[in-house]
Amino acid sequence: MNLQRYLEERSRLVDRALERVLPQNGTLPGMLNQAMRYSLFSGGKRIRPILALASGEAVGAPLARVLPFACALEMIHAYSLIHDDLPAMDDDDLRRGKPTNHVVFGEGMAVLAGDGLLTEAFRVMAEGALRHGVDRTAALRALREVAIGAGAAGMVGGQVADLEAEGKKPTRTRVEYIHTRKTAALLRAAVRAGALVGGAQPKEFARLDRYGTALGLAFQVADDILDVEGGTDKTGKRAGRDAELHKVTYPAAVGILKAKRRARELLDDALAALKPFDQSAEPLRQIALFVVERAV
Repeated sequence: MNLQRYLEERSRLVDRALERVLPQNGTLPGMLNQAMRYSLFSGGKRIRPILALASGEAVGAPLARVLPFACALEMIHAYSLIHDDLPAMDDDDLRRGKPTNHVVFGEGMAVLAGDGLLTEAFRVMAEGALRHGVDRTAALRALREVAIGAGAAGMVGGQVADLEAEGKKPTRTRVEYIHTRKTAALLRAAVRAGALVGGAQPKEFARLDRYGTALGLAFQVADDILDVEGGTDKTGKRAGRDAELHKVTYPAAVGILKAKRRARELLDDALAALKPFDQSAEPLRQIALFVVERAV
């Protein structure tokens, strides 16, 4: 398959759906709407929603059934980036090659834009669960997965651990604890949510969960490597920011060569989990290869 074409097609599908749930001339206060849309439509790769869609496809689900959950995942991701970039957090002034939200709209509005995106994401999922023909139990389970992945035991908890680890000695145990929550939890939730809404059978769900767990960690390990070896053109951020902020990263903990080895191990595990699936899971395979091979 042509992964680039697939990603572009799915990204356009997600963007059209996001335009419907957060239109330019909607009912939200004007400046808040602008700030929310600024980060939501800032040129991201849409990996999280695409993973949800691809997971649903792997078990034969129509895209329309998974799409509200896919949109919600991107809205949550956008909120997390706004808050992550704030001066009280990572204090970044560049995201995806553009000024960060608080640089453009101010800190107060950036906080509220993030709050708005997070809350609206759950409205979108609830409306998706209420659609005709949707298995509401499966949809509620999917919504729960997203809440866990984004919440105190997942992404938010990982951000807390990341803040607490600044300046401390980097170890593999510490870095994996942070990465599996701060980044991997929402990626895993995307795969799990798509599988649930898609009607995955228990064995299929277990396989997809294994894939999502491995891919989620591989994604952040690859990002750590790119922060060391990649430039702004690859990351959309100033190179070397992790080292500048004394972040606990895989290369800092084990060295760049072992970090690359770990990324390959995680890729192998992700691909092994998909072996029983037919060509319907090929997008998931290709995404895993893309995530890791861009860095190693």
